[in-house]
Amino acid sequence: MSVNVNRSVSDQFYRYKMPRLIAKVEGKGNGIKTVIVNMVDVAKALNRPPTYPTKFFGCELGAQTQFDTKNDRYIVNGSHEANKLQDMLDGFIKKFVLCAECDNPETDLHVNPKKQTIGTSCKACGYRGMLDTRHKLCTFILKNPPESTDSGSASVKKDKEKKNRKKDKENGSGSGEAGNHDNIDAPEAVDRDDEDEDWAEETTEEAQRRRMEEISDHAKNLTLSEDLEKPLEERVNLFYNFVKHLWARAGLELSLSYLDQVQVSPLGDSGRLFTELNPNQRKENKTIDGADKEILAEAERLDVKAMGPLILSELLFNENIRDQIKKYKRHFLRFCHNNKKAQKYLLGGFECVVKLHQVQLLPRVPIILKELYDADLLEEDVIFAWAEKVSKKYVSKELAKEIHAKAAPFVKWLKEAEEESEGSEEEEEEEDENVEVVYSPSARELKMETVKPEASEKEEDDIDIDAI
Repeated sequence: MSVNVNRSVSDQFYRYKMPRLIAKVEGKGNGIKTVIVNMVDVAKALNRPPTYPTKFFGCELGAQTQFDTKNDRYIVNGSHEANKLQDMLDGFIKKFVLCAECDNPETDLHVNPKKQTIGTSCKACGYRGMLDTRHKLCTFILKNPPESTDSGSASVKKDKEKKNRKKDKENGSGSGEAGNHDNIDAPEAVDRDDEDEDWAEETTEEAQRRRMEEISDHAKNLTLSEDLEKPLEERVNLFYNFVKHLWARAGLELSLSYLDQVQVSPLGDSGRLFTELNPNQRKENKTIDGADKEILAEAERLDVKAMGPLILSELLFNENIRDQIKKYKRHFLRFCHNNKKAQKYLLGGFECVVKLHQVQLLPRVPIILKELYDADLLEEDVIFAWAEKVSKKYVSKELAKEIHAKAAPFVKWLKEAEEESEGSEEEEEEEDENVEVVYSPSARELKMETVKPEASEKEEDDIDIDAI
């Protein structure tokens, strides 16, 4: 049974149709999964790769997805009803298929991985625009752009030309003896030395290094999609190693004492630490242009952006946390700005740092929280919610109680400041109500007079009755 691509259109003669999703639940227990049987047909009707809507389901449901393109099997982990997936597909169509101008699904995606942009063009109305890349699916699309139809048609043309050439050669060889030999051009003389030079492969060190870089780039592209399918713990470890190696290569000294125990990372040689760099290299690498952007991009690639502050605080903070908050403010703002979940993880990282340097930092808990608040890394609502409940997620319950007890004066001050600001706003509103603007045709300047509220006649009558 087919349905309208844009299901908000109820016209039964609507020309854009797609088959209804068919979902099949397989497995039991932890291995239960939902196979979307006709995902290829649905994606063909939407003019999108079948991996896009499948990955969209995974992003919306918080579930892992699997693609088997050879057997046309597209799987979402967990048990999900077909009607629920159909409703989610409407969200995918609205964001990534329908034209923003005419609501027609005749659109194409134009992905630019270098500029990290995704554009759309409508064949119906000619509209061209850019998609909002804040959705998690956009990172997957940027890493796996759709195959352009132009390149596909070009390859088909090339195949046809090759077949025609083969046929011509066969026909020419069969009728070559009976044909006219006068029309055949003699082959040009070939210099053997030049031929050997053209076919020889460069063996210089620079050529070998260039070939190895090309191979490593291809290997990185292959692992991009594989990393997203890994469990959360593995992705967090990848991000942890990425930040650690980034700082080590730049010559920046990390705060942890166990930096020497570097785990194997896909980024390169794990033994090359900042201590092995000579002083000149350290001075050159002290400033990293765009290191905060690189870290954010890697966190978004691995889909661990919310947990970024927890890992950064573990790597960048020590007993000198007050100075380090100012130094790495920009790095944390990339994660914490308008992201309450990331701010909660930052508080968890703060508790871990206090645990490592308990003697130095426990008495200064309210001052450190004030520094984080002034740096716009924490919002009032997040601090109040954290202060209400003592958690043993990151530290022991006894230490968590001590941290909350030390933080109580700061939380109290923050609540009083918020109440005072609300009270001052109410007073300003009352003053504005009692201000009357007086207009005069002869006046050159605008004057305002404060009018005292007059007692009504009813109030005077009530006073007289009470007096009697």
